[in-house]
Parts: sequence; structure tokens; C-alpha cells
Amino acid sequence: MTLFDPAMRTGFNRLRVVDLETTGGDHTSEIIEVGIVDVVRDGEGWRATPPVSKLFRPRREISFHAMAVHHLTPDHFCDDDPHYDEYALREMFAEPADVMVAHSARFERGYIADTATGGLPWICTVRASKQAWPEAPGHSNQVLRYWRGFRLDPAMADPAHRAGPDAWVTAHILMDLLKDHPVERLLEWTNAPRDLALVPFGKHRRKPWSEVPEDYLQWMAAQTDMDVDAVTAARRELDRRKVG
Repeated sequence: MTLFDPAMRTGFNRLRVVDLETTGGDHTSEIIEVGIVDVVRDGEGWRATPPVSKLFRPRREISFHAMAVHHLTPDHFCDDDPHYDEYALREMFAEPADVMVAHSARFERGYIADTATGGLPWICTVRASKQAWPEAPGHSNQVLRYWRGFRLDPAMADPAHRAGPDAWVTAHILMDLLKDHPVERLLEWTNAPRDLALVPFGKHRRKPWSEVPEDYLQWMAAQTDMDVDAVTAARRELDRRKVG
């Protein structure tokens, strides 16, 4: 494993970890809680600032499936809580940062407009951890929390699946990754598709791509809201068959 080389440093000094809780599981859902933790340069290493979180009163119902994850119910909100909008998020992001970070960043990026972040690049700690630690028993932030042996203050790390605590756990995953890998490498891993030997889901799950019917590959290749690695693998297999 390549250790972090201080000579590779650039202008990355503040990495903003963000976590969202929403009313449901699709992009028609509303943000109802935002948590942020800034990971900042501290000498030769990094440190995390205490988590900050804010509730946003939903305009519509919270799904029961969402409640079962984050346990936010209508009783958590009062009339004084604002509805979510980009302006409110910009207030939380008032301190300038260099990079946005999230665990499974595709989810957060689906809700947070580039205008709210100033068009900053993103690091996905799921994608980076899969590259750095392929041997891990899982890559959710709570699995990594215990597998990597973090000893976190429950006052900031719990309960799980709330925005502030989850951002705090993700911040520690990020700092753990940064011990061995520079920011540039994490950005590269975030943006580069992973090689998938087998189909990861669906009716052809665990089949080699060479055994998947062409019409199914064409359907996957046309999707815009599917896992980017799977879409890339489907397109590569279609290209391989054209050459063959």
C-alpha cells in the first residue's frame, strides 16, 4: 500500500463531509435533515470539526420506510423549522471548502445543486473504501466504523442514520483513508468506474457479462439513474461484442 506523501499536497485544506436525511428514497423526496463535518488540515494530518446538523420541516409526508431508517417523524418538527431550500444550505456552507465528501456521494449529489457548493468536486468514501479496503466485510459507514476499530464518542457518533452522527462517522472514514492516500487519489477513485466481473443485481445477478442477453445490456446501458459501474460494464460488453 502506498503511504501518503506530503510532497503530493496541493491546495486541499478543508474537506466538507455532508450527510442528508430525506422523506423518502427517490429524488422527488425532500431533505429534512442536513449534517456537516469539516475535515481540515492539522499539521501533518487532519482533524474533524464537531458535527453541525439542522432540521428542515417537510412540506409533505415522510414515508414509513424513511422513518424506519432515520426515525424522524412529524413530531420532530415545529412550525419554526424552515423548509429546505438552497439558500438555507448555502448558510450552512458559508465557510469556504475545497472538496465535498459523502458516503455514497451519488445520493447527496442528487439533492445538492452545484450552485449550493460552488461546483466543488466530490469524494465518495464508499467508492474510495472499496478501492482501499477490498477485503472489508462491507462498505457501509457503520460496518467500516467497527471494522476499522474507531472509538468514537457516542454523543457525536450516535444514533446511526441521523445526519450529524453519520457525517461524523464518514469524516473518520475519510481521515482513515487520508492516512495512506492523498486527496487526489480519492478524487480519482470516486470518478473512475470500477471493474465488475459479474452483474451486481437484477435477474442476471452474479452472471458474467458475457452471458447476459444483448437486449438486457442495451437496457442497462441506456439508464441514467442506475449504478454507474454497472452501466459502464454493460456498455463495455456491448462494445466488446461489436468488435468480436
